Amino acid sequence: MKSVFIAVLLLALSQMAFADITENYGWEGTETILGNYGDIIATIATDPVHSGSQSLCLEDAAASGTPQAYIAWVVGLEDGDEVTASFWRYDTTPLASPSCRIWAHWNDDPNDVNGHNGSASGNDDYGNGEGWDETSWTWTVVEGHTGLVIECRTYSEAGDIVWIDDMIVTAPDNATIWTPGNLALQNSTWADIKAAF
Repeated sequence: MKSVFIAVLLLALSQMAFADITENYGWEGTETILGNYGDIIATIATDPVHSGSQSLCLEDAAASGTPQAYIAWVVGLEDGDEVTASFWRYDTTPLASPSCRIWAHWNDDPNDVNGHNGSASGNDDYGNGEGWDETSWTWTVVEGHTGLVIECRTYSEAGDIVWIDDMIVTAPDNATIWTPGNLALQNSTWADIKAAF
């Protein structure tokens, strides 16, 4: 019986050592984005919303280009780590602008969300343009990168608007996830847990 207990305990501890952290963010406060590239106006909207009472409204303020709203930032990453993010997006223009997709870029400066160390790519899906639909992507960390900025890239003309809501970001527990206005989760490693006892 003692060996069964030890085996179960070891299995539980091994699962804790490789746990992921997840941040759910629905723009229910006053904060909008962490930063941006290009001319984009970010505001809180009360209609349409996917869930809750608010969503993020992104308006293209430029006549050309591909504005990017920085909606999450993951730091403390290591090669081989995986980061998965998703959000719901809203537009009602099938096969036409405005539209948006999930994208990201590497950022190895943990002190500046505007740092840029190359594109990390993302999903090529622009949505069906028939209301709310969910988009997601998983990135695998390579080449010594330590940070990933997750973007909502808009494809539109000046004055066009898209809405997003209900973002979920999952990363390894050695990382930290930032969302607009707050530090989502503190770093928590197996060493931290052991030190607490």
